[in-house]
Amino acid sequence: MDWNFIIFSAVKIAVVIGVVQGMVAYAVLAERKISAWIQDRVGPNRTAPPFAKHIPVLGRLLTRLGMFQPLADGLKFMFKEDFTPAGVRKIYFFLAPAIAVIPAMLTVAVIPFGSVLGGQKMVIADLNVGILYTFGIVSLGVYGIVLAGYAANSKFPFLGGIRSSAQMISYEISMGLSVIPVLLIVGNLNLGQIIGWQAQHGWLILYAPLAFVIFLVASFAETNRLPFDLPEAETELVGGYHTEYGSMKFALFFLGEYSNMIASSGMMVTLFFGGWTLPFWGLDHPAATLVSGIIHILIFLVKMAAFIVLFIWVRWMFPRFRYDQLMDLGWRRFLPLALVNILITAIILWMRA
Repeated sequence: MDWNFIIFSAVKIAVVIGVVQGMVAYAVLAERKISAWIQDRVGPNRTAPPFAKHIPVLGRLLTRLGMFQPLADGLKFMFKEDFTPAGVRKIYFFLAPAIAVIPAMLTVAVIPFGSVLGGQKMVIADLNVGILYTFGIVSLGVYGIVLAGYAANSKFPFLGGIRSSAQMISYEISMGLSVIPVLLIVGNLNLGQIIGWQAQHGWLILYAPLAFVIFLVASFAETNRLPFDLPEAETELVGGYHTEYGSMKFALFFLGEYSNMIASSGMMVTLFFGGWTLPFWGLDHPAATLVSGIIHILIFLVKMAAFIVLFIWVRWMFPRFRYDQLMDLGWRRFLPLALVNILITAIILWMRA
């Protein structure tokens, strides 16, 4: 038994989960602050623990920036009363939040978030079929939402669950097809090898821009973010599939949505923007291994943060689609466009061969 491999894998899993959870917490803060700036408000600037006022300058600065707000949100979810409405289908009602959040956490297992650090690859599972694994896991997320709508035994959650299942299935097809040109160009399903190819030949956004646009829009639909938040649609369905949920069960849906947003950002960085590489900082940079390994991780996180900001900005700048517009865009626009993109890419590669 290779204990060294087991220990390092356990450390990587713990660190990645901790970082993702931290990013979820502060992505919520970023959403509040960015929405406040867009709407000419201040945003969170009061919440602080008692010890903050004893820190001379930094405490006041962190309070004004809202840095303690995620802590307050987490404590609120943990200590809020866990109320279960009468009439719900209890087994499914308790199971749905877990099913919604677990696929989001499993997806990050195959995303390379760095090169090499301490002789270890900065990826939890370096699978040769990383892309297939990702789409297989992502497709499971819809079951949690459907179960939540069914288990609540209420019309608004049920309608939200039906909407979500139709929406996610529709855009999963376009998302999957949008990745095929990338596979044709690189000739490999391993995400680490895709990053290596981009380090040698340039980012794939330059080779497959249409594939990136389709993947980006499908990511908004898959994560139920505006302008694709029809499953929640507060003005129509109160809160959609999680209307009857509260306390930590609601927090798990919240966690799942933002984890999916982070995983989608990580996939876009990996597939189209060179992962942890830069045009002038590739695989064979002469810097020390430890230093370059840390810098590669920071590069990946900065790129991910840029996409998270894009997700947030779009939410507060664009109105929600009507449901017929959403389905029309998925089936009659993006699906044919993705198929044509595959055909054109294959023809170009055949002519160059």
